[in-house]
Amino acid sequence: MTLRVAKKDLRTSLKQILSALPASSITSQSANITSAFLALPEYQSATRISVYLSMPSGEVQTDAIVRDALRMGKQVFVPYIYRTSSPPSPPRNVMDMLEVHSVEDYEAFARDKWGIPTVDAKSVAGRHNCFGGRGRTEGPTESVDGSAADIVKDAALDLVVTPGVAFDTGFGRLGHGMGFYDNFFARCSSRGKRPFLAGLALSEQLLPADRTVPMEAYDVRLDALVIGDGRVLRR
Repeated sequence: MTLRVAKKDLRTSLKQILSALPASSITSQSANITSAFLALPEYQSATRISVYLSMPSGEVQTDAIVRDALRMGKQVFVPYIYRTSSPPSPPRNVMDMLEVHSVEDYEAFARDKWGIPTVDAKSVAGRHNCFGGRGRTEGPTESVDGSAADIVKDAALDLVVTPGVAFDTGFGRLGHGMGFYDNFFARCSSRGKRPFLAGLALSEQLLPADRTVPMEAYDVRLDALVIGDGRVLRR
């Protein structure tokens, strides 16, 4: 069985399990995870973090993390996916992280077709990108309008709150199959600083100790996992 087939089969089985989880279990586990995550020293000391914005069901809810980080005065960045045509690559979808200005700004986000709160495309040019500058960053350093004056030197995230479909005790992660986070992590590393990667996992998403997530060469292992029962696993 190839790795890609193994990934697809694992993804399918986990999604079936997660779709059957009652909302009360996700709410309870998310509360445990949030409490343990907010106590992490890496979170406490971080000034620039990115947080995925969760779907209404089937994964750990991150709303309380976003609100706490904004309340503490941290710079909070959230995913923004767009189509790029930067040469020499053919057009493809890319994920950047754009800053959330405030709780009020966050609360104004409309939900996309998956029910995920999403940055309005019209507001992109006015938001800082975690790679420096404002708006989308297609190349290594440029801002959306190509203006060098708006580039932020040494802009880097301290911590990335990372989603996934399945995780293992070796800190392997199985995503949704689009490659957005693997590509994003590679771009972070190419800029000289790898952020602390913290995965959030419902208990049902953590594989038994005798099972592992199929990993390919480009897959990135996490630094820590926060589990639905409140445990924190560290690499």
